[in-house]
Amino acid sequence: MKTLLPGVTEAQTLNDDVEVGCDVCIIGSGPGGAVTAAVLAQAGLSVVVVEEGGYFTKARFRQREDEAYPYLYQDGAQRTTADLAITIMQGKAVGGGSVVNWTTCFRTPDDVVDGWRAKHGINSVDNASLKPHFGWAEERLSVNQTPLELVNKNNRTVWDGATALRHDVDTTHRNVLGCAQTGNCGHGCPIDAKQSMLVTCIPDAIKAGASVLSRCRVDKVVYEGSRAVAVVGHAIDAFGLGRTGVAITIKPRTVIVSAGAINSPAILLRSGTPNDNGRLGKRTFVHPVVASISLFDKPIEGWKGAPQSVASHHHARRGEEVGWFLEAGPVHPMLSSTAMPGFGAGHSGAMKQLANVAAHLAITIDGHHDDVVGGTVTVNSDGAPVLDYPIVERQWRSFRDAQKSMAQVGFAAGAKEVWTGHDPPLHMTSLNDVARVDTMPWAPCRVGIFSAHQMGGCMMSDDKKLGVVRAEDGRHHEVDNLHVIDGSLFPTSVGVNPQMSIYGLSHLLATRLAHTLKA
Repeated sequence: MKTLLPGVTEAQTLNDDVEVGCDVCIIGSGPGGAVTAAVLAQAGLSVVVVEEGGYFTKARFRQREDEAYPYLYQDGAQRTTADLAITIMQGKAVGGGSVVNWTTCFRTPDDVVDGWRAKHGINSVDNASLKPHFGWAEERLSVNQTPLELVNKNNRTVWDGATALRHDVDTTHRNVLGCAQTGNCGHGCPIDAKQSMLVTCIPDAIKAGASVLSRCRVDKVVYEGSRAVAVVGHAIDAFGLGRTGVAITIKPRTVIVSAGAINSPAILLRSGTPNDNGRLGKRTFVHPVVASISLFDKPIEGWKGAPQSVASHHHARRGEEVGWFLEAGPVHPMLSSTAMPGFGAGHSGAMKQLANVAAHLAITIDGHHDDVVGGTVTVNSDGAPVLDYPIVERQWRSFRDAQKSMAQVGFAAGAKEVWTGHDPPLHMTSLNDVARVDTMPWAPCRVGIFSAHQMGGCMMSDDKKLGVVRAEDGRHHEVDNLHVIDGSLFPTSVGVNPQMSIYGLSHLLATRLAHTLKA
């Protein structure tokens, strides 16, 4: 069988079919896959990473939205739920979502992990076991708290409004080194200041001998009995669209699926992976987001500076009601045009005032109430993932409450108007208008709902009746040499930006797995 050289091979450049043997094949190169690749390669195992996205470096990040979204996001940043109600922003490149996220780093809250152990049959992961792996990630990725003086005007409105209302608020921790405040985190960092997987764990894995094959779309994992024997895929063109005609077959001793929430369960589903308990694809969470637009008399220029540098978790724990946390979102023109409410003249008028706009995001925390069970991933006739995510009344109440709270924050920060994300939007000019939020149409496709945080779908649990894989090392309950290591393992959403949760859990599980595979 052919041997791939250490480094990145771009599959669109291949002319002949490829068949490769290795110790470990990892499907996906994002936070889960890259961390796992580095740990296993450094343990002396031969590792091949296959990635559907392209290989882009800082020289190819030109701070252009019209290039970033088609090349660096799933479905050209047009992925949605089945009913079109929720827009899903999800990365696709060597380095995965870490290449385009906004660098916000929080450890998984202790009470979330405690809840996993109490309610979801997880015995082999706890806060004590995770702690050193969060520490590793924070050191390797240069995670530090943002000084208040570096907060841009967009995020400063969150700070000022929350402070005036006496809400808990703080600056965020970010995985950056030498940040130039370009504001283009979501388009790929043009100076490699963002310590993404592209510039950290992928190079670590390659240095230890790993091979990465980009522009390789995995069709399926092949099984014989209770073992995975091959990963079968094909090369796709430089645009990430059509087949080139090159077939790719990886024959590893161990298969690890790290394609992220939505894609990991989809790969396993179209592979016919055993699913006796019916849990595969279930409990997929997205931290549904509603936005608030605050208009000021002064320039905000929210496309400049760190996209997210302030967060308020004041409303994260609400007992019987779904909580949320408040952050800011950048207001680059293309991104804003897709999220800005209204059509025609109304939309055009709003966009003309973009320089004076602050965008606030209420990120709601799904999966922690018995009736908020998230969505279900299936695959269509082409094998592509489909996420059905019904929104229940408890979540609609949360959206309404969050919208009112964001309006109060906006006015407290000095906004002259606050708009909702409805069609048509509610234009509030004072606190007296906030109560009108309850009269607006809260229904699918009547208000903008977004997601940049996808979790679950391959839930881990030490109870075979509850989980797809076991929590100890991500091993599938029914396939001996199949593992899942990424954010799809979470049995609930984490209630914070999830990248640090994925890094920490992945490093823990990969470290355990390395000992097993080397034994």
